[in-house]
Amino acid sequence: MLAIFKEKRTHRAALPTLPRTPEGVRVYAIGDIHGRHDLLLTLQDRILADAAGYPQPEKVVVYLGDYVDRGPNSREVLEQLSTRPLPGFTSIHLRGNHEYSLLGFMREPEVYSNWLDYGGLATLSSYGVASGHADTRQALRQMAHELTVSMPDHHLAFLDRLETYRLLGDYLFVHAGIRPGIPIQDQSAQDLLWIRKDFLTFTKPHPYFVVHGHQICDEPDVRNNRIGIDTGAFATGRLCCLVLDGEEREFIDTR
Repeated sequence: MLAIFKEKRTHRAALPTLPRTPEGVRVYAIGDIHGRHDLLLTLQDRILADAAGYPQPEKVVVYLGDYVDRGPNSREVLEQLSTRPLPGFTSIHLRGNHEYSLLGFMREPEVYSNWLDYGGLATLSSYGVASGHADTRQALRQMAHELTVSMPDHHLAFLDRLETYRLLGDYLFVHAGIRPGIPIQDQSAQDLLWIRKDFLTFTKPHPYFVVHGHQICDEPDVRNNRIGIDTGAFATGRLCCLVLDGEEREFIDTR
């Protein structure tokens, strides 16, 4: 059964005007997948079913990053995203902090060794790389080498070309958020991928209405200047999608 629920408009009362997507564009934004290939397939099917009922000339799906780590099937997620785009959709893939750390580990394993502690071991396993004891420089380098050898070239190319943000109409799509008061072109990659408190506690309008993941919430976190849609899919089984069309907003998920 297709799980669609409307946003409560009381959350948007503080906005002077309602943000809009570009004319004729229906946008689907997907939260943090974290190795849950099964949920990704389910959500994509539900998106296709929903989109079939709308005549818009252009449909866009935005993936907000954190495709890998924590869940069991990071390799399968990257294969799906890099080789099987949703038919009839323009696909936009953003970088999350976990993709950043994965690439960092592959290139500088000693510098990025902490990636193993917050989900990286699951990604290694999905590529058939034994983790063993990562307590020596040699062991870290060996794991990074085996991961590099095991990862298909098109997965690496996909990871390398991920975007840090995308603007669509009045909406800004980004993995973690933005530094308040800083123009988007001057935002640091560190903030776009990692920021939490300074962004999450800011209540005034931004130049664009921000759609983000990164911060796990039980329900989509709808505020007067942002919407967070990371519902902790790797642990909860709930992968969430925000649907935007003109001024309208809906949510689809895998429940």
